Amino acid sequence: MDTYTYRRDCPSRTVIEVLASKWALYVLAALRRYERPMRFNELRRVLDGITQKMLTQTLRALERDGLVRRSVYPTVPPSVEYALTPLGVEAGRLTAAIADWSMEHAREILRSREDFDARAAQSPAPLDA
Repeated sequence: MDTYTYRRDCPSRTVIEVLASKWALYVLAALRRYERPMRFNELRRVLDGITQKMLTQTLRALERDGLVRRSVYPTVPPSVEYALTPLGVEAGRLTAAIADWSMEHAREILRSREDFDARAAQSPAPLDA
């Protein structure tokens, strides 16, 4: 495997940084799930817990990378919709696989966390000197 991808000057790092964002994964998933353009407030309602600022930043980053298309319609007030581009649809397939895997293994991972935390909370056994 080419080790260039691990170097800090590899261009793929910036793409991975965007895709690794929790909210980017959720935005791509929402747009993919509903399979139609969505308005900002509709996305915000679907993405429980996202702030207006974070949704704005995430949509801008995804639009900048060519994964989301922003369409503005000349109405009063202006109507804005967001949709996946063909590149975004492809990225959405990848993020959907991550989401599916997460849902399939969530209980197992939560159990593992509980076990780890329980072990970490135990006092270390005294050493016999």
